[in-house]
Amino acid sequence: MKSSARAVVIGGGVVGASVLYHLAKIGWTDSLLIEKSELTSGSTWHAAGGMHTFNGEANISRLQKYTIDLYREIEALSGQSCTLHPNGGLMLAATPGELDSLKLIRSRARYLGMETEIISMREALEYNPLIDEQYFIGALWRADGGHCDPSGTTHAYAKAARALGASVERFTRVESLRQRPDGSWDVVTDKGSVHAEHVVNCAGLWAREVGRMVGIELPVLAMEHHYLLTEDIPELKGRTREIVNTTDYAGEIYMRQERGGALIGTYEPNGIVWSPQRTPDDFAMQLLPDDFARLAPYFEVGFQHFPALGRVGIRKAVNGPFTFAPDGNPLVGPVRGLRNYWVACAVMAGFSQGGGIGLVLSQWMASGDPGQDILSMDVSRFGSFATPKYTSVKVPENYARRFRLAYPNEELPAGRPLRRSPIYDRLREAGGVMGANFGLEHALWFAPPGVAPLETPTYRRSEAFAHVGEECRAVRRAVGLYETTNYGKYEVTGRGARAWLDRVFACKIPRPGRLGLAPMLNAAGRIVGDLSIACLAEDRYLIVGSGFAEEFHLRWFWQSAPPADVFVRSAASTLAGFSIAGPRARELLARLTRIDVSAGALRLFDVRETAVGYAPSVLTRAGFTGELGYEVWTTPDFFATLHDDLCEAGRDLGLVHFGGRALSSLRLEKAYGSFNKDFRPDYTPGETGLDRFVDFGKADFAGRAAALAERAAGPKRRFVVMSVEARDAEVIGYESLLHEGRAVGYVTSGAYGHCIGRSLAAGYVPTALVRDGERFEIDILGELCPATIHLAPLYDPEGARLRS
Repeated sequence: MKSSARAVVIGGGVVGASVLYHLAKIGWTDSLLIEKSELTSGSTWHAAGGMHTFNGEANISRLQKYTIDLYREIEALSGQSCTLHPNGGLMLAATPGELDSLKLIRSRARYLGMETEIISMREALEYNPLIDEQYFIGALWRADGGHCDPSGTTHAYAKAARALGASVERFTRVESLRQRPDGSWDVVTDKGSVHAEHVVNCAGLWAREVGRMVGIELPVLAMEHHYLLTEDIPELKGRTREIVNTTDYAGEIYMRQERGGALIGTYEPNGIVWSPQRTPDDFAMQLLPDDFARLAPYFEVGFQHFPALGRVGIRKAVNGPFTFAPDGNPLVGPVRGLRNYWVACAVMAGFSQGGGIGLVLSQWMASGDPGQDILSMDVSRFGSFATPKYTSVKVPENYARRFRLAYPNEELPAGRPLRRSPIYDRLREAGGVMGANFGLEHALWFAPPGVAPLETPTYRRSEAFAHVGEECRAVRRAVGLYETTNYGKYEVTGRGARAWLDRVFACKIPRPGRLGLAPMLNAAGRIVGDLSIACLAEDRYLIVGSGFAEEFHLRWFWQSAPPADVFVRSAASTLAGFSIAGPRARELLARLTRIDVSAGALRLFDVRETAVGYAPSVLTRAGFTGELGYEVWTTPDFFATLHDDLCEAGRDLGLVHFGGRALSSLRLEKAYGSFNKDFRPDYTPGETGLDRFVDFGKADFAGRAAALAERAAGPKRRFVVMSVEARDAEVIGYESLLHEGRAVGYVTSGAYGHCIGRSLAAGYVPTALVRDGERFEIDILGELCPATIHLAPLYDPEGARLRS
């Protein structure tokens, strides 16, 4: 075994083999994969080998398509067959809600260039004659996907990597990892040590153990998963092509052809966690005992929906463990505080996603940038809240819902409430219907007295629609109170703080007493943050951004190497806040503070440290509704008292609580974009419109060269807000935008504008089509809805109310 390597990949499943191949492909041929047993010996060898492009995130769908397309390349390079069965797929709908889900997939696929079609059950039977059509009302056919041989595919990756110069060491156990002062690693094995610049944890079932070697607890847990192989099915004899891979939402079943029979699997409720504390060292090429008594009711549903399967015997049962993260998506990327340590684990759909993960991780390792937006896969989407107990309840919840619909207005209950602000109970008493963001409870909307604080999951307008509308109108009419504790908050202090922030952010850093809107770019000039910076003093700053991105931004700050005289820390648990918005906001605030809050004394983006009621606070004149507004930050011990003071002072002013749904409506009426929904690492300052906050005159900042190049050439696409002639549903995200019948862009977010009486959608279209009044169509749940670009906000286009 070699004694040094550019990178050591730990784990020889399909993901580890893909990472090795992609590292070799970019020129890191001095890379080594270490596997404690035989390749594929963990979860890979017993996988069903399904492959598809379906994912709720457009970028992940693209990576899955890349994975499937890659197989021909590695076959040619390695000479190893993947035994591909590219027979496409069917997704079956038994209810109108399920059919809406398929229509949304179809809309998203248009722009991605993926061939899909909503078909009748009669047409579905041509692809899979085993279906009993009485249980279903429609189907989605997709051309991509199929299945492959798990062992052959993994070995094709490994052989292709070797052909490019990389190495593989089997039957070699990693015993410990030791980091040197220069950030490189000593990988200690039972056959000697390897000095590596980088280490990649692709250890699958043992990802937790390899994480613990460096002092981290990854939120990963294994679940038992069963599938059955049937004996030959007479109905399949004589067919010239395989039946397509079929997903049955209602039955929570997947099935495909396997030789002359079928493979049928289920993601059942009340699944069984496997090895919750520690994965056995000697587990290799093993299956788990069958559990037919527990699973029989779920497979019986499959035999009803596909009757031919119930008329033949079972040839083989497979029960093996697979790993999951709490939300079911992979964990990929670098870990804050651990230089040159990378993870690629919890990859349940390894034969759909493994190639794409290898691609982005190799790019990330080589250039510091994954090359595209992978926020939904990024390991940083989980913070310290993702404890082992949290993981132990969320993973089984996600497992049981793998083939259930994920409605856009649905909040999952397991592990909640977890993080609660001091006013959680007060908001619940006020009718608050809660969601969770980065583990923290926050209000989505408020049920009026006499209305149950419940909402039916749906893709269309729910019973909350009217109540959210009243919250919006109350804010525009009088004054509203929104809790902002779920925002990301960071304190930056020290003598070198201004100079460091000036390099990290693309904006002009504000002077003491002022706040600035602050885009943050990566080296490629793409948006990695849309934050605000409040300068409290020359050596003290409060930065506010998206709550879900707290760990993502903390890692970015750490990677930006603050010098010894700069201190960065999260204020997530040490500051809580409110947004006060509406034409009577100043009147309310004046009752609780002694400073002059008149328009001339406290201007837009001014910052003051002052008492608000009893609470010592940071007060900024800013907001996200387009109304006269303020944000108030205080410490948690004063927060409940501050809430009570504000409610008492605003009682005769018409003060109302409002939630996140109303905020989404209000911001889109003002054409404000939002990080994560509208602004992500796929987009540039010019595309998003955030270039107006970039200080191009600065000598240096991250992404400056790329931003200047875009400024000279002009953006290829632009962020726009459109009114939509929608009937009973708003856009959700990633629906295709059509112009003259051709998909030219996609939607990023949407809401009903209750104060202007129109459905609104935000998204990106080619710059050449960005004209006021330009007409498009949006495929909303199968209906082509006319949409019109508005270059000025539809509410208060001059911004007079914001500046009042």
